Amino acid sequence: MSDQHGHTLGRDLHGPRTHTCGELRRAHVGQEVVLKGWVDTRRDLGGVIFIDLRDRYGLTQIVFSPQDNETAYRLADRLRSEYVISVRGVVRERSPETVNPKLATGEVEVRAHDLIILNTSEPLPFPVSAHEEKRTTTSEELRLKYRYLDLRRPELQRNLLLRHQVYLITRRYFDAHQFVEVETPVLTKSTPEGARDFLVPSRLHPGKFYALPQSPQLYKQILMVAGLDRYFQIVKCFRDEDLRADRQPEFTQIDVEMTFPTEEQIFELIEGLIQAIWRETLGVELPRPFPRMSYDEALRRFGSDKPDMRFGLELQEIGEVFRGSGFRVFESVLEQGGEIVALVVPGMGDQGRGYMDRLDKDIVRKQIGAGGLVYFKLPSDGGPIYSSVKEHVLPSEYVQRAVAKLGARAGDLVLLLAGPRPQVYLQAGALRLHMARELNLVPPAGQAPWHFLWVTDFPLLEWDEEAGRYFAMHHPFTSPHPDDLDLLETEPGRVRARAYDLVLNGNEIGGGSIRIHRQDIQRRMFRVLGIDAEEAERRFGFLLTAFRYGAPPHGGIALGLDRIVMLLAGAGSLRDVIAFPKTQRGQELMSNAPDEVSPEQLEELHIRVVLPETEASGS
Repeated sequence: MSDQHGHTLGRDLHGPRTHTCGELRRAHVGQEVVLKGWVDTRRDLGGVIFIDLRDRYGLTQIVFSPQDNETAYRLADRLRSEYVISVRGVVRERSPETVNPKLATGEVEVRAHDLIILNTSEPLPFPVSAHEEKRTTTSEELRLKYRYLDLRRPELQRNLLLRHQVYLITRRYFDAHQFVEVETPVLTKSTPEGARDFLVPSRLHPGKFYALPQSPQLYKQILMVAGLDRYFQIVKCFRDEDLRADRQPEFTQIDVEMTFPTEEQIFELIEGLIQAIWRETLGVELPRPFPRMSYDEALRRFGSDKPDMRFGLELQEIGEVFRGSGFRVFESVLEQGGEIVALVVPGMGDQGRGYMDRLDKDIVRKQIGAGGLVYFKLPSDGGPIYSSVKEHVLPSEYVQRAVAKLGARAGDLVLLLAGPRPQVYLQAGALRLHMARELNLVPPAGQAPWHFLWVTDFPLLEWDEEAGRYFAMHHPFTSPHPDDLDLLETEPGRVRARAYDLVLNGNEIGGGSIRIHRQDIQRRMFRVLGIDAEEAERRFGFLLTAFRYGAPPHGGIALGLDRIVMLLAGAGSLRDVIAFPKTQRGQELMSNAPDEVSPEQLEELHIRVVLPETEASGS
């Protein structure tokens, strides 16, 4: 097919572009330029055709007029959205009334003298114009299926460029602090202790499997044993777990390890990195040092180990006030060592019965999973306190005492949850977040204030009732607190870990610890976790052996790069900051992965597929 110049469609005779579509300014007026890109919008005003030409750098208005070039003008009449074109023309200043202040290039336009259509485009399944008002709401499933179109949207391109910046800042920062970037294997040994591994069958070793790494944890510890001293890596990790908006089966973390560290050294190092990232991407200067808070305090005050501290609504323990009240629900909880946790919500003391019933039934019971809600309403007109529990069940003197201790005032609503620890704190924390959203206290994502917090002194272990044993709260290689080491076998639930998380606005963006570096303590840790000597040797023998040859004290942290970029960008999902993400069902819709493979491939890998009955009967 030939264009009206006689050029074959797609043959570019203009040579390389001279400028990008976001580059031209008044200083370029009078210059002849060559621009190339996509047709974003086309406007035919009868005798003059205007094209907004787009590339990842921006938009430039192109004007086609018969007075400038009759042939180019006629060819421009064929242009449609997303055609790829090359334009040669002269930069002209726009008249004052046509200046577009929304565009960086809005003071100029290019009067086209020549046009080549490099490629055409079929009508798109959804619009991707840089002009937001020209786009329509599109399902995420459709956008992910046509991800190459979705990625043309300026918002997603900005997110990926922001991600690129974070990579550069991170590498420069750690290089300046004498860290060495070392790549660790992607095909590793399966050492399940936490999330499910993704397994990769070995063709050369029938019946044996590699695992994709959940993190480079053991390799980075080995690098410290090897004397590398300071390691970092921007690394891909894999976990086969249930997904949500802020979780992906494959994700990227900034992995850091160093020898002879203290917790404060690691905090200072990472605060410097975060400060550099915020300064260079957003122009925000973060104050340092970041606050510190123990796990226990975070749980008691905010009902979370990743508290959002951009607003108040702190939890308060109020159990002692109700001792001897005769209210059986409260008395039973207190007798069993539980707690009654209160939340004072300002300005909601006049809520009606319908609202309170919905809060109790739909939020507290269904969403949060608590047994029920007790509440006191303090009317704004100063009238008598209303209790959801009748006077003869919970005497008013206890209600009055609780309100006084909590410092509640006229117009406030007091919400109470009762239950075992730590469950009741977590439930109250979820209720706190719900009420904060009700009061519009939660700022939009990606905007100040930026409240960073180090959460420290985590429990080393957590008890799993269903499994009937302890699990490591972080991972099995976290060092117990030296002062609690003697409790490891006798009272493991009381042992603190030398672990820490970095939290930003209610999001955990990093977690780490000082590691175990002695073989004897590592073996003790395995025994507490129910891993006997034989199993420990089979699964972790290489690490235990390495510890016999002068392993130095070491520790580090892993930061969630995807999540950091998501928060910086103000995006609602990790999928908006990853080029080719998976859905909540773990599918990559553009290439249709995962997919079936041929019987020949399975035979080569010595694998036979047995589908669940429901899938087999439906196939």
